[in-house]
Amino acid sequence: MTKRALISVSDKSGLIAFARGLSDLGYEIISTGGTYNALQESGVTVTKVAEVTGFPEILDGRVKTLHPKIHGGILAMRNPQHLAELEQNQITPIDLVAVNLYPFKATVSKPGVSLEEAIENIDIGGPSMVRAAAKNYRHVLIVTNPEMYPLILQQLQSGEVDETTRLNLALEAFRHTASYDAMISAYLARKTGSDLADIYVNAGEKVYSLRYGENPHQRAAFYKDVLPSAAGLPDAQQLNGKELSYNNIIDTQAAWDLVREFEKPACVIIKHNNPCGTALGGTLAEAYERALAADPVSAYGGIVAFNGRVDQETAQKAASLFMEVIIAPQYDESALEILRKKKNLRILRLEINPPASWQVKSVDGGFIVQQSDQDHIKASDLQVVTTAQPSPEQIEDLLFAWKVCKHVKSNAIVLAKAGQAVGVGAGQMNRVGSTRIAVEMAGDKADQSVMASDAYFPFKDSVEVAAAAGVKAIIQPGGSIRDEESIAECNKHGIAMVFTGVRHFKH
Repeated sequence: MTKRALISVSDKSGLIAFARGLSDLGYEIISTGGTYNALQESGVTVTKVAEVTGFPEILDGRVKTLHPKIHGGILAMRNPQHLAELEQNQITPIDLVAVNLYPFKATVSKPGVSLEEAIENIDIGGPSMVRAAAKNYRHVLIVTNPEMYPLILQQLQSGEVDETTRLNLALEAFRHTASYDAMISAYLARKTGSDLADIYVNAGEKVYSLRYGENPHQRAAFYKDVLPSAAGLPDAQQLNGKELSYNNIIDTQAAWDLVREFEKPACVIIKHNNPCGTALGGTLAEAYERALAADPVSAYGGIVAFNGRVDQETAQKAASLFMEVIIAPQYDESALEILRKKKNLRILRLEINPPASWQVKSVDGGFIVQQSDQDHIKASDLQVVTTAQPSPEQIEDLLFAWKVCKHVKSNAIVLAKAGQAVGVGAGQMNRVGSTRIAVEMAGDKADQSVMASDAYFPFKDSVEVAAAAGVKAIIQPGGSIRDEESIAECNKHGIAMVFTGVRHFKH
């Protein structure tokens, strides 16, 4: 008995060769719209779906495959009862369905696309056929990925497609429709502002498999959102070096999050998800020198991020130390020539975009969704709570330290001076411990510096440590029941303290 294949694809990669292969195997091919035209123009014998159904395409093509002669042919199991019903209703079984869906993502990614145009690119018949064929995978081959065409032809030429391949094709098909629906859901959620709904849909497509995860015994892969709002790390152009590792990706994101906080030339060096060096400069080269000088020991093997175009001078300085990754929005060709001499250095180019609006973190059996931590604290927002008033220069440094502190693991303390983070205390179980580490890291540079704390001081002990080191101004959220003790300690030592009213825990 002649077998029948239904082919209707948006992605026409490999289409003609696949259709010819099926035709050579004796398949009758039926198709619609653009796929039909492409096959016919290439000399492949093909029948219109409308001729099979006896019903024309209507409603501007919205209805063409939604018909019992199509879905009955796809969904029928090859048992006597179903085959008898097909014969009774003059329906021919469909043995292979090759379908991929309208390019919704490409449509909504175009500048200025209207809601109406997006809606018209929501495929209805395609997902229905894909799901039907996937449900009936034991009897119907469902192919949604053109990369699978050669394997399918090879197995068909050898006799039959095995059960394992059929099941894997069904799985791929359901993932195809699930990610498609996730794209539509994400797009409409943005249009309506319907975040944190009762059902949260999230889907990703693989960028590449990782050699391993956080540690060598852990498997991992890198995914990108199926419908990103702006270019992010999965979209970065890699100009040199090996693929990013799990730790590279996490640390590079941390570096990028911090460096894009600044408008002046800035450099951030990240080690184990914390900034060991952050500095501003008149040029990127100067910013790099100052960031490295803050903690050159920790910087070794770190991630370097710049917020501007990397020139030859900056590249020469950055190439002097072993680094895993350099990321920047642009590079001069002379800079790339220098950096590419380091064969394993991963060089990334990525446009600076605002951070994603929402963050997702997993727990066993679920995940948490929260707004990303963004604030826009200005000098006019600061509440001075001490007798001493911060100078304009100190205010500038306080705001700088505040931005850095936001990107340090809690409990977080940052000492800064003249646009340079000179001491960082990260991830300690008590705040005074972080303060002691920051002071120790700063050494002599702690004198005349300012200090930022990501949360309030539960006791005055952190202020005492800062005062002993020569800190002259402190920025913190405020809100402790012992705020007055910390304020009094600042007044005792002539330290200016300002409150932001905003906390920046980072776990």
